[in-house]
Amino acid sequence: MEFLNDLWQYMKERKKLWLAPIILVLLLLGLFIVFGGTSAVAPFIYALF
Repeated sequence: MEFLNDLWQYMKERKKLWLAPIILVLLLLGLFIVFGGTSAVAPFIYALF
């Protein structure tokens, strides 16, 4: 959690808030990959793509 706090403080301080949506999309894609390969939800996730 400290890393996320540091990242948020960096983006806020340096006026780089445009990075927030990019990071959010990358995290969501990462979650799709992790859950897509190892769960019963995999067929539904593959249907989205």
